Amino acid sequence: MSARFYDGRSARAQDARAAMDGDVLRIEADGREVAWPLQDLTVEIEADQARVSSRKDRDARLVLPVGDWSPMIGDRLAERAKSRRRREWWLIGGLTAAAAGVVLFVTVGVPALSGPVARATPVSMEQRMGDNFNAQVSAIFPACEDAAGQRTLAALGDRIAAEADTPFDIRVRAVDAPMVNAFALPGGYILVTDDLIREAKTPDELAAVIAHEVAHVEKRHVMQSVWRNFGVGMLLDLIVGGGTGAGQQAVILAGQASELSYSRSSELEADARGQTLLHAGGMSSLGMAPFFERMAAGESHDEMSEAAEFLATHPDSRRRAGAARAAQRTGRSALTATEWSAVRGLCKVEESENPVDRLKRRFGISDDAARPDKSDQVRPDGQ
Repeated sequence: MSARFYDGRSARAQDARAAMDGDVLRIEADGREVAWPLQDLTVEIEADQARVSSRKDRDARLVLPVGDWSPMIGDRLAERAKSRRRREWWLIGGLTAAAAGVVLFVTVGVPALSGPVARATPVSMEQRMGDNFNAQVSAIFPACEDAAGQRTLAALGDRIAAEADTPFDIRVRAVDAPMVNAFALPGGYILVTDDLIREAKTPDELAAVIAHEVAHVEKRHVMQSVWRNFGVGMLLDLIVGGGTGAGQQAVILAGQASELSYSRSSELEADARGQTLLHAGGMSSLGMAPFFERMAAGESHDEMSEAAEFLATHPDSRRRAGAARAAQRTGRSALTATEWSAVRGLCKVEESENPVDRLKRRFGISDDAARPDKSDQVRPDGQ
């Protein structure tokens, strides 16, 4: 059929003949033939004219009446559009399946693998990681300065850890932190906040908390949590193409107390093992259930106003309290009255001082420094 062809090298229109040869548009003009594959064609309809071009020869174009173009092309472009839509749907389906696989791996695969990986982690590697985490956390939560009380607390940790099957040197210390919490870091570091010590009613309650954290170290729950955070972070790096530091950030966050959370099964395992460690050392385990019950019920609301921090990383307290009460045994007190008094005196803090004031005092921030400087501000009267 007759058409006009512009070769893209000049503005002159050339008389041309065009015909479809299978999936190829063949154009004869000025004594030469041009072949454009169907998949490369783009078509623009303007009034009664069809302007046809090829993605591989964008400057050239074929112009012919729509009435001639439509019968010639037939249903080929429609079929091509359908094929393209099918490919798009396959792509969408594939991406959806991949996303579902990622979610499944993060929610099921990573937690399942974190246990074996944690147990296979070399002790020296965990120790180095723990040293690094300990330095970071210590910059935020400094150790209490009462040396005698710290020695007493550390000795209690040593007696409990002596019954544990762990290659790590368990080191327990009290830290000045405005929260009710105790947490273990990789490598055997166990930190107990001064607020938790004050919330404990008896030495046996404090010993139960320490025994619980020693069990976390022994069972490698700490490294399991670190690898779980690390695995998710590295997976995010892979998804977004890397270079974001998400994996590194996950490891850093894992070193913070609030991020070292464990599964419910790990918590229950640490409770049971903690009681076993106390029994093996001849100590009473009667303090575990009452402490958890107060955490869960908040019987003394004024004193337990900060217990949410403990509950956030130690979930399901009522169930754990019931299990602890069923397995508890009598034994000697964890500390003498004199030792308990020394531990209770750690990190002396004014009871009326709120957490914000404590942090400001720790980092040397005065009220004047926190208040904006108004010396350069313009007064409403313009002076």
